[in-house]
Amino acid sequence: MIATTDSDNENPLDTVAERLQAQANTLTRAERQLSDLILDNYPVSALGSITTVAQAAGISTPTVARLVQKLGFKGFPEFQAELRRELEARISGPIAKHDTWIRKAPEGHILNRFAEAGIINIRQSFGQIEAETFDASCEMLADKKRAVYVVGGRITRTMADYFYLHMQVIRPRVTHIPTISNAWPHYLLDVEPGDVFVIFDVRRYEASTLKLAEMAHERGATIVLFTDQWRSPIYKLATRYFCSRIVVPSAWDSSVATMLLLETMIADVQERLWSDTRARMESLEEMFDRTRFFRKFT
Repeated sequence: MIATTDSDNENPLDTVAERLQAQANTLTRAERQLSDLILDNYPVSALGSITTVAQAAGISTPTVARLVQKLGFKGFPEFQAELRRELEARISGPIAKHDTWIRKAPEGHILNRFAEAGIINIRQSFGQIEAETFDASCEMLADKKRAVYVVGGRITRTMADYFYLHMQVIRPRVTHIPTISNAWPHYLLDVEPGDVFVIFDVRRYEASTLKLAEMAHERGATIVLFTDQWRSPIYKLATRYFCSRIVVPSAWDSSVATMLLLETMIADVQERLWSDTRARMESLEEMFDRTRFFRKFT
């Protein structure tokens, strides 16, 4: 059953892209052509008239109408209204996000409202992850023949740093690429086909991060993308991507669902490499003791 949009919450139960993905195996050839068009430059590619959209996809207007209804919309206008709402959500800054929640804020303490939003984000985000996609990503990250590069943006660099810190202990050949673009060529110089780029990019998607992804892709790197429900443009280059829900009653987006996913992935990769990881941890602890990095209670 297709979920609908909650009119009292900025967080949709299903984006159009997610609905298309859920219906992928049931689409006809003509419907798949339309689906490909919509996703190619999502969500603006389907904002023209129904005739224009049909012509761009090389299909008939009745086919457009049938797919729209299959996705759970009453008609093409309602379908486009949802796309416009998603587009507005993707480009909105902190002030606009805060004002949206001020207008729609339900009664109750912020602790309860924020916790509820975070739990919903986690439940919906994890509910859409395919086990095969998760397992394949962890397998790549655990492959010591592949170097791993971790990249974040203005805000997401904190998640990138957290992921890098753990992966660096778990396995060798892990590099954290700084957000300053003039340093990228030095890191890209050593990238070999099959190396893994873990990239974080959420709404207000950064042009510089997309450029780095393009350059890494050109060198044969495999990209694992962590993004939001509207999907960074980098998803077109990614071998695997994970879309986490990020909307909470705040001017800032939430990283709770993404962080939980990261910690789950760290645990999986650690388990796959435990014998080697344990030896690395023991060596690290020995160095901590020698440098008296941590306080000892004896």
